[in-house]
Amino acid sequence: MPRDYYEVLGVKREASEDEIKKAYRKLARQYHPDRNPGDKQAESHFKEIQDAYDILSDKNKRAQFDRFGFAGADGGFPPGGGQTFHWGGGGPGGGFEQIDPAQAEAIFSQIFGGMGGFPGAAGGRRGRGARPRQAPPPATSEMAIPFETAALGGTISLRVNGREIDVKIPPGVEEGQTIRLGGQGPGGVDLHLKLKIQPHPYFKREGNNLIVEVPLSLPEAVLGTKVDVPTLDGTRLTVKVPPGTSSGARLRLRGKGIKEGDQFIEIKVAVPSPKDDKSRAIIEEFGKLNPQEPRSGLPWNTP
Repeated sequence: MPRDYYEVLGVKREASEDEIKKAYRKLARQYHPDRNPGDKQAESHFKEIQDAYDILSDKNKRAQFDRFGFAGADGGFPPGGGQTFHWGGGGPGGGFEQIDPAQAEAIFSQIFGGMGGFPGAAGGRRGRGARPRQAPPPATSEMAIPFETAALGGTISLRVNGREIDVKIPPGVEEGQTIRLGGQGPGGVDLHLKLKIQPHPYFKREGNNLIVEVPLSLPEAVLGTKVDVPTLDGTRLTVKVPPGTSSGARLRLRGKGIKEGDQFIEIKVAVPSPKDDKSRAIIEEFGKLNPQEPRSGLPWNTP
């Protein structure tokens, strides 16, 4: 049996959503495969962290886990329940997802209840002249996929009642997008999977563009520098930062985003406090030699 999800993230059972998110981000950065290339133990731990966060970041899944433990978290019904539907993620950081038990019970009720019982039961046969039945509604559920799989595409291994199906995820899918699997749901109905994209430790997404924050020291921002930055495919590129770059400035890496999008390096300048009188005097002298009026022309600063 896997470790308790709260233990994996190192938080208490009564931890708030912010505490869970903060713990996840810290651990995800520490054990991310990009920072531990070739380390199978770190990769396994990263997957365990993703699985735990997927359950504890969702109110319904967390409540089910708190009540039923792993029987609830893995998609099983409470004691006395029926069949189990769950699926696993095949990409990096992928976890196991489940159809809500109450929803699964409703699905079976819709499928078999209107037929007078399970297939093959006497009440399930339609008499001559009876009105044709409408197709049963699709089964719907939510499936979490890793950020990289959503951006680059990949394959997710889906399991329903012991059957494994490989589901292709096209590059560039977005949060809330639905993938339809014809006839693959319980009882042969269609299965609609609403995608939930797991957060990345340092990349943010704006459409098909990627944003990564890069801190600079004050001398680096003033004089210019070169920095090595990560890209989504795992490579690192050296970027030249021109002299006089301010916080909030963005440098573009063309074609390094999602599909045909770009990657942007967003600069954050870390400004120190003067440690002594000499440092203060140097900054004051620098200001006199390089005068600025940064608030000039602002709408709220006009005479």
